[in-house]
Amino acid sequence: MRFMNEWDILTAEANFADDPVLGPAANTLRNLMDWANRNSDGWCYWPKPCRAAAKLQALLEDNHPNRRPWDAPAVTVAQYAKALVPIKAFRTRQAADFVIVEAS
Repeated sequence: MRFMNEWDILTAEANFADDPVLGPAANTLRNLMDWANRNSDGWCYWPKPCRAAAKLQALLEDNHPNRRPWDAPAVTVAQYAKALVPIKAFRTRQAADFVIVEAS
């Protein structure tokens, strides 16, 4: 199971603040983590939200500035939308109220 801890998520949010797609992706993951922390024992103890966010975490980790090749294509809105599918399903099943930030 892929797992970004709280520090990883906050760092991704800072790293991608200016990116039109990965910025919203990091903000969405932070919103999900904050919701999980408020509504359970915490993000690191409840596997359901983490599993739902696995594709989103992969998108962020694979495009980390220190790991991404300089000539790699930018992440598209379609890729982000695909990563959001299990998160939206989780949000519906759990009646969660965290915000999913749309990419422009």
